[in-house]
Amino acid sequence: MSASILACPLCQQPLQQDDKVLSCASNHCFDQAKQGYWNLLAVQQKKSKDPGDNPSMVEARRNFLELGYYRPLADSIAATLADELASNATAQILDMGCGEGYYTDHWQKSLVQLQLHPDFIGLDISKHAIKAATRRNKTITWLVASGARMPIELASLDVLTVVFSRLMPQPFANVLKTDGLLLLVWPSSKHLLQLKQALYSDLKESQYDPQAELDACFSCQSQALLEFDFQLRDEQHLITLLQMTPHGQRVNQQQQQTIFQTLPINLTFSVNIGLFRKRAAT
Repeated sequence: MSASILACPLCQQPLQQDDKVLSCASNHCFDQAKQGYWNLLAVQQKKSKDPGDNPSMVEARRNFLELGYYRPLADSIAATLADELASNATAQILDMGCGEGYYTDHWQKSLVQLQLHPDFIGLDISKHAIKAATRRNKTITWLVASGARMPIELASLDVLTVVFSRLMPQPFANVLKTDGLLLLVWPSSKHLLQLKQALYSDLKESQYDPQAELDACFSCQSQALLEFDFQLRDEQHLITLLQMTPHGQRVNQQQQQTIFQTLPINLTFSVNIGLFRKRAAT
């Protein structure tokens, strides 16, 4: 049970579980939601009344990912985790920015099939995303919490996965064990390039590379490119893809209608998968 490494979001003392209540030595208490998740997002950590993805964005992501277009990424990371954890039967893994749980759920079930049983935690700041995640998998510990101040004991995680989510080197290093693994996924300049070309006239190529930002806390173990092409033929599939990405917030109805006229559209999925080891001094 991953509750053994949870820490109070108010005072950072260890949390102990008694049935459906978590509490620390300072008597801060947190009740388990009826859906099964824990809300460990302190009020002072919120920058808005309802932070993170809203219900429509969560639903769009769930619907699109269920179509299987991004399944190769889920499979690739599952294989990497299996290799890394083959000799660690009690590993603690946290998926930061887990959203509605598609990847976390896939990895957990894939490892179980290989007779590997690490403890999984899925963390997201959106309560709507975590509510959806609890419906996928009841064996994973799901948290509504801040990634900048994760309610996790220091140096307690073996693996931290971050897929298309915000980079926070020091908070990541804080919760990983010495030599712990950070598995990071970020888009290459070619990711969904055809979609962006169809939407924007002043497209600028992204040269984002997180290695320099991570260098003080992590050393790069390896970096690989996962790239494949897929085709969208259905208008609704394209709508859900737009809605689950920032593009859905940026384009107007006329732009959407223009791109619908291009269907079917061939798209390139292109991401970097980096494995980084926590430096001993961090």
